[in-house]
Amino acid sequence: MKISRSWLQSFFDAELPSVEKLAETLTFHAFEIESFEQARGDEVLDVKITPNRGHDCLSHRGIAKELSVILNVPLSRDPLASHPPLTPDSNVLTVSVENRELCPAYAAAIVENIAVGPSPGWLKERLESIGQRSINNVVDATNFMMFELGQPLHAFDMGKLADKDGMYEIAVRNAKAGEKLLSLDGKEYKLSPETLCIVDAIASVPIGIAGVKGGKSAEITKDTHDIIIESANFNAAAIRRTAQALKLRTDASVLFEHELSPEITGYGLTAAVELIVKVAGGVVEGFFDIYAEPEERKITLFASDANKILGTELTVNEIEQVLKQFAFVYEREGERFTVTSPFERLDLRIKEDLVEEIGRIVGFDKVPVTELPPFSRKAEVNKRFYWGEQIRQELIVKGYSEVITSVFTEKGEREVLNKADSVKPYLRATLLENLTAALAKNLHMKESLGLQEIKLFEIGTVWGKSEESTVVGTISEKEGPVEVLLEEWPGLSDTPSLYEKVPPSPTTHYEPLSPYPFIVRDVAIWVSVQTKEEEVHELVKEEAGRLLSKSWRFDRFEKEGKVSLAYRLVFQSFERTLTDEEVNNIMEKISAALLKRGYTVR
Repeated sequence: MKISRSWLQSFFDAELPSVEKLAETLTFHAFEIESFEQARGDEVLDVKITPNRGHDCLSHRGIAKELSVILNVPLSRDPLASHPPLTPDSNVLTVSVENRELCPAYAAAIVENIAVGPSPGWLKERLESIGQRSINNVVDATNFMMFELGQPLHAFDMGKLADKDGMYEIAVRNAKAGEKLLSLDGKEYKLSPETLCIVDAIASVPIGIAGVKGGKSAEITKDTHDIIIESANFNAAAIRRTAQALKLRTDASVLFEHELSPEITGYGLTAAVELIVKVAGGVVEGFFDIYAEPEERKITLFASDANKILGTELTVNEIEQVLKQFAFVYEREGERFTVTSPFERLDLRIKEDLVEEIGRIVGFDKVPVTELPPFSRKAEVNKRFYWGEQIRQELIVKGYSEVITSVFTEKGEREVLNKADSVKPYLRATLLENLTAALAKNLHMKESLGLQEIKLFEIGTVWGKSEESTVVGTISEKEGPVEVLLEEWPGLSDTPSLYEKVPPSPTTHYEPLSPYPFIVRDVAIWVSVQTKEEEVHELVKEEAGRLLSKSWRFDRFEKEGKVSLAYRLVFQSFERTLTDEEVNNIMEKISAALLKRGYTVR
């Protein structure tokens, strides 16, 4: 996420450290920093928020709070410090939510007599510094608050909605079969019954895809005078499914996918209303609020438990100091702390969560190195795993390459409930079909891999109607496909009673394959019996140049005091498709060099 240093500074009276120091501090105690750069006179950090903190740190307030704790510098303003009153009640708006599991909270406000126009300079600069385009003062205000607090908001033109005797109604429901929505970006989306929508209930027309994108029909324009501002909480899994199904991922959907606290909806709404009135004028007519009951999470932590888990000797007072830096609400009795988790910190649920917070703020570099105690009993080795390793090493020695193929297939004995796709809805009942396909796919690559024969194997699970088995499948060019139960493989030894000893892979490094086709040429040479084969091969490779990807001797015989050596040469580029002409030129160069050395090219 893009984080503006100037924006962060607005949360503090004390001057923040340099952007380099901020990057170092956050990396060491919280999140990795992808980069930092200059942008429109500002300094911007690209912060890689970990998935467990997306619910509270995909915002400037979230990062400011982290810095406040790490640097032990108080916030001069905290938009989440006090609960905002959503008053007065609106006299012209009602909202209905069809399924509270999909929409635990929904808050809305009406602001009348606004003047839509360009945003003030400071607001444009804030948004543009993090790569957001300025649209107008109303839309910019809602976007600003999304990046300020991490709560998505949306504004509808109330004048474009239907009314009944001066009353307006918003409904949150799943789409009906056949419903469509023309989005703000001008694209039309066909909605499915799984799509949660924001609907003009009186007209029964969708005006937005919940948590993802607003509709064109209620777009804010220069002619807008009265608006409805929405701040809601949506089920994370439902929003993720919708965004994936529609191939429409937005800043709002990313936030909702990380699961936000329902309690932040009110904070976001009141902050957005206040900013809109500031930059666009207008009068607040009232609010409508469907709220979720607050979830109070209390965590009990003993100082001794924290030290045992971390391997530290922190005092009770040192642990208490960290809790104070977080501004956690807590009670202390001796070494026991009862901590109330802040509503926005959905990741704090058990004592180990608190211990992790203490450790990263104190600094994991301060945790002393401690040797692990010796293992108290003999290591147990899974028999089937050990047998699998034996078979794997045996087949590799025999020249086989291991493949791992999909467990899904077009036909089988057992159909899966959650299909990966509609083409392969079954679990495989055999390895042989996939092995046969893998052999066919790799045959044409034989020369480029430097192999004389393709030989493949797989060790994997297959499923019958009611049972599953681990089997070994093999296939090669000379031998057809064979499948054997793992435990019936000949020559298996007993499982060792102590540690399993598996030899390391002889592979020193892996190289990618070129996406371009290769060309194969052979060259055969008569040399004297005194000639060293290595010298001939090195000369061929030197003259072939950088386009030679593989080469090996595939034939040798002696006749009448001379030796015939035949080499196979594979030419391939990582940048383009080679032509026969340029490879023929290389072969002529090789022949000339061999003749000059006194060898005879056959």
